[in-house]
Amino acid sequence: MDTMRDRFAPVVSRLLDEDPRVAVVLAEIGKDGFAAAQSRHPDRVINVGIREQLLVGAAAGLALTGLRPVVHTFASFLVERPFEQVKLDLGHQDVGAVLVSAAASFDWPAGGFTHMAPGDVALLDTLDGWTVHVPGHPDEAETLLRHAVAAGDDKVYVRLSAQSNRLGRPVDGQRFRRVREGRAGVVLAVGPMLDAVLDATEGLDVTVLYATTVRPFDAAGLRRATEAAGTDVVLVEPYLAGTSTAAASEALADVPHRVLGLGVGRRELRRYGTIEEHVAAHGLDAGSLRERIGTFVGARAAAGGR
Repeated sequence: MDTMRDRFAPVVSRLLDEDPRVAVVLAEIGKDGFAAAQSRHPDRVINVGIREQLLVGAAAGLALTGLRPVVHTFASFLVERPFEQVKLDLGHQDVGAVLVSAAASFDWPAGGFTHMAPGDVALLDTLDGWTVHVPGHPDEAETLLRHAVAAGDDKVYVRLSAQSNRLGRPVDGQRFRRVREGRAGVVLAVGPMLDAVLDATEGLDVTVLYATTVRPFDAAGLRRATEAAGTDVVLVEPYLAGTSTAAASEALADVPHRVLGLGVGRRELRRYGTIEEHVAAHGLDAGSLRERIGTFVGARAAAGGR
């Protein structure tokens, strides 16, 4: 199976052919995938070199001329390093772009902590007006990339990952999708975490929601799920643990509820290892998730049974 990133360049190259508003801005990373498109559209495929602040600034300039820039590099170089340009050149000037990242939280462990960005979505949460897509499969990534480019002049972040679920599911770029029904709590799995969550909750009486668009947060979808499953909510996110706990609590602010946020821990892991070892070290493998989810939803059930 191809990866989300394998899908990225061919899809956006076709969008370049189809839509004269689309432009691509790169900072060396990913340039080979756009070599053919650059020969066809030399004025709309721009490589600024290893200058990530310029990467975002140039995209903002293109947006001011009416183009729809698609900006790509590793998450740590796309959100963290040029954050001031994201905030001011895009946000303050109120112009849109599609930021498409690779490497996610720890997809390239050998790159070390400089190439890891578990805090990217939390950082964008400090800004106004961003849509955030977190696909869990290459097919979903393609759909959400098309949604993002077609979203007028909106500010959109698409978080691609080397981690993937076994199957792609229909996604609409807006709502959470219910994939399992239960009555003892709601588990919200984000993007590539779905397979692990389904394995972890096998046999547990919980509702499983699947999220590939996390901002705006589908508060109505979460509330509907809690009507039958109760208001114990576990969030399983492939980035910094707790990133969406405030959004979930706000959605349930008028009812008693509990929220547990699971995701990537704050502690820096100083050995390269593999993706699977990082997943396990952060407690995001199916076995660890089952223990943590079961303990959380089981505590309420036990208390209710006394």
